[in-house]
Amino acid sequence: MAPIPGSGLAKGLAVTLRTMTRKSVTEQYPDTQPDLPPRTRGVIGLFEENCTVCMLCARECPDWCIYIDSHKETVPATTPGGRERSRNVLDRFAIDFSLCMYCGICIEVCPFDALFWSPEFEYAETDIRDLTHERDKLREWMWTVPAPPALDPSAEEPKEVAAARKTAEKLAAQQEAESAAGTASPSTPHADEQTRAAEGPTRPAGDSPQQTDQPRQEGRE
Repeated sequence: MAPIPGSGLAKGLAVTLRTMTRKSVTEQYPDTQPDLPPRTRGVIGLFEENCTVCMLCARECPDWCIYIDSHKETVPATTPGGRERSRNVLDRFAIDFSLCMYCGICIEVCPFDALFWSPEFEYAETDIRDLTHERDKLREWMWTVPAPPALDPSAEEPKEVAAARKTAEKLAAQQEAESAAGTASPSTPHADEQTRAAEGPTRPAGDSPQQTDQPRQEGRE
């Protein structure tokens, strides 16, 4: 069946009329900040203390926009007869966000949780060279990283959290036991003295029972 002439125009006008009667939902940005999901891919934050300079993020980055420089330091032996060890020290960690395509591969492959997504997206610059964020700038983005969502109530507790909780409970029990022992120890001498007093009067050394029980009569002889 051939379409009726002008049916497409009528459908288009109907959509326009329906839209005109609806309330506008436009958000007045920047006066009204958007309510972004917690997993929004805005900018990447660096937690420098967890970085071991393993270079996995730089090697896996498809855009090669991560720049890492480091050097090795010798750590002296901690025990007599031990051998010295070497460790990597981070000198530079930078991300060029003018090249980054926000794929998140660097965050996924990091084995030590040193990179995190932040929902912040207002970091436009007038100079493209300023989009290369050094490690100090990446560290500042860590303050905007949202807290991880709560676990499912039926989920199993992480082993790290369970181990830390058991250790804390054990230390608390030891402290309670020590405090209880410290509270009971000062009263022990008093209890012993009361027990001896209940048994009978203390006799001086070297005196016989007759001398102790009978009063001495001095000066009558």
